[in-house]
Amino acid sequence: MDFTFILKKVISATIMPLSISLIILLIGYLLLNKNTFKKAQFLLFVGIFSLFIISYQPTSTLLLKPLESSYSKLENIPQETKYILLLGGDVKNRAWEALRLYHKIENAKIITSGYKAHRDIPEAITTANLLSSIGINRDDIIIHPKPKDTKEEAMKIKEVLGKEPFILVTSAYHMPRAMMLFQKEGLNPIAAPTGFMVLNYHFLSIPKGINIIKTEIALHEYIGLLWAKIKGQI
Repeated sequence: MDFTFILKKVISATIMPLSISLIILLIGYLLLNKNTFKKAQFLLFVGIFSLFIISYQPTSTLLLKPLESSYSKLENIPQETKYILLLGGDVKNRAWEALRLYHKIENAKIITSGYKAHRDIPEAITTANLLSSIGINRDDIIIHPKPKDTKEEAMKIKEVLGKEPFILVTSAYHMPRAMMLFQKEGLNPIAAPTGFMVLNYHFLSIPKGINIIKTEIALHEYIGLLWAKIKGQI
């Protein structure tokens, strides 16, 4: 497997706020056991406060909103558009959007993408099976089981469709980066975001685990954008 790809995943997981908060708390606990009370108190406070911040709903909303507000739900489908590319990841939400669009387009074809990773079979095949089970003709599904990330998905689609317009289905938070990557390859994607997670602000809300997930999703996306810019992919 590509070492750079693995390194990117490891670094991304390590610098997520939950991991950092837990590391800070662990160091604080170790210092406490060594009777270094002032340093321990400071680190324990920082760790607990950071956990509060990342689990606080306004934090996740502030981070996600710029990503999810870039593109609106696709309602007006351009004529003669036949292909729907369903990117890997969060398949349950994305598959329903692909199904909705499939039934609005005559003779539509859905392209599934996603490699094997730690699974028994590639995600592209799993997604194809899911689509088939919810009513999509198997002959209308094209499977791309090799791409490991969005950049490789863009390169694969370029081989298949060239400059032909197609609908790009992915999570709303991922859509800005996906569109930039595909457009950088000279492709003509039509954004169809789904799985919106931004909620209205509730400053009196209590911290929740789901907000940690949302915060980390948003930060992962910003890191992905930075990585793509550094590598000249967008």
